[in-house]
Amino acid sequence: MNIKALRAFRATLSEGSLVAASDILHLSQPAISRLISGLEAELRLTLFDRSGRNLTPTPEGLAFYKEAGRILDNLDEIPRIAAEIKAGRTETLRIVTMPRIAQSLSAPAVARFLQNNPDTNINLDVRARREAGKWLAGREYDIGIGALPVDHPGIVTKPLLRVRAQAVLPIGHPLSSRKELTADDLVDETVIRLMHGLLLRDQLDDFFHSAGATPRQTCEVAASQLACSLVAERAGVTIADELVAAQTQSSKLTLVPVTPERWMTFGILYPLSDTKPEALHLFENALFEIVAELAQQSPTLELAF
Repeated sequence: MNIKALRAFRATLSEGSLVAASDILHLSQPAISRLISGLEAELRLTLFDRSGRNLTPTPEGLAFYKEAGRILDNLDEIPRIAAEIKAGRTETLRIVTMPRIAQSLSAPAVARFLQNNPDTNINLDVRARREAGKWLAGREYDIGIGALPVDHPGIVTKPLLRVRAQAVLPIGHPLSSRKELTADDLVDETVIRLMHGLLLRDQLDDFFHSAGATPRQTCEVAASQLACSLVAERAGVTIADELVAAQTQSSKLTLVPVTPERWMTFGILYPLSDTKPEALHLFENALFEIVAELAQQSPTLELAF
């Protein structure tokens, strides 16, 4: 694989033209074009549509761009890795977290680990649930933190905690004084839900379908944090949990548990491996401590280990 061709492809797509790519890479436009054509021939993919005056990325090109960018980003890390090896700092713990618990669970655990282990580097990434599993199985990361279950033959999971599902309401909402809420209580509200294929969307749909209820109006968004932000702006209500809601300004939200009770499980994901580095065990300890503290603070959080 020609690394220069990968860089030419990425620069052309990200900058939008051969002219801009040639300026960045200090190559002529014909040279950039030849590199991209050679890459397409090697991959047997059509990366750009050349039918118009401008190069337009094809769906294949856009899909490949994401993976090529990850590969090149890793290559760009080589000088830093070499410098750290020379300086005697050779251990880096690679962590991937799913967005739902990135701020409320993963960030505090990483912060505690760094305080206690100043000689270990951390690489903390945030990936959607469907992406995190794939890259964990490919051993891009040492450990993952996110919603369970994750069904993948290359991944082992360990539950950490269970979180009760709650209706997330704007502050002062007429239903905010209730102790519990049913699906029927929420059918006349604008329900903000995630898009198809996301776990929290499946859980929300099941909550309403099990009660034979259909929301009057819905709004679909791409992330649970965005759903809570819309609730804070009084655009509607959603079903989530306090770990997700904690990432939004709490003074604008009220959480009311739903009934029948629904619980969501979060846990650790590991790639299949015979050994674990010592830093991984130390990070697990920090994570367990944070989880235990969270469970002590709330009746809607339960330890699962």
